[in-house]
Amino acid sequence: MNPFSILLSYQASIEAKIAQCIPELGEKSKIRDACAYALSTPGKRFRPVLVLMVAKALRNQADAMEAALAVEFFHTASLIADDLPCMDNDDERRNQPSLHKVFGEDVALLASYALIAEGYRYLALNCETLKQARVSFCERADQLCGLAVQNVSLNTGLLGATGGQFLDIHQENLSLTQLRQILQMKTVSLFEISFVLGWLYGGGDLAKLPVVKQVAYHFGMAFQIADDLSDMEQDQLNGRKANMGLLIGIPETVRLFHEETQCLFPLLHELNLQGSELEALIKALVLKMEKLPNPGTVSPLVP
Repeated sequence: MNPFSILLSYQASIEAKIAQCIPELGEKSKIRDACAYALSTPGKRFRPVLVLMVAKALRNQADAMEAALAVEFFHTASLIADDLPCMDNDDERRNQPSLHKVFGEDVALLASYALIAEGYRYLALNCETLKQARVSFCERADQLCGLAVQNVSLNTGLLGATGGQFLDIHQENLSLTQLRQILQMKTVSLFEISFVLGWLYGGGDLAKLPVVKQVAYHFGMAFQIADDLSDMEQDQLNGRKANMGLLIGIPETVRLFHEETQCLFPLLHELNLQGSELEALIKALVLKMEKLPNPGTVSPLVP
């Protein structure tokens, strides 16, 4: 099957699960409606897809859907905060009005808090799911949940997405080194969560977690570089400087994209993930980039 068709299949499964989980957020209210609005705006669901792909590639028949949803909750919470007037001041998200434009800034802020809390709850729920399913590694479920919480906390805190957002909105005279630091903290951090949660809840060898994090780093950097290329025109119009294509030019940015992706394949083999849906998807993304006539004016790399 075409890797992008597989991606769409995963996306559909995640969309269905998100719709099912809305009532679990609490009784119907304005704040729950705000959470539902934020979660239901059309997105790629790429990060939760990665959780499921990694877990499936480990062939332990482990259900990691709740961990995947947790990633989407964390990611959505970060987008709500990014859009606020005191941050990036974006009125639209995914071609729809940003949450604060519909529900107000106070409700938007509280909704982001609620989704972060719900994300941690789903990490715990997935631990119970593994125990109930009696997967081969179920006796380690509590340990895995603890490692998951530790990783999420690190990557969403001052050393991760929160710190990266601070640097992004307070940067001056941006250099390539500074931009790479921002990308690592803001973007790579959430991809590390995705890969690590897929590995943990899929029953991967804990000794190989450092390699998993290396995969996440190179994948996350490549993804953001491609995203910068597709956003060049819009970022230039908005006066946004934190775009690699605008900072160093398209040819050098494309070279860096390929540099990052070429680091991935030996690492995937080290994790015994060769031949997996994940490897096929990465190869398809690289091939798509190679076929682009002008990467600075194209649609996003991931459909």
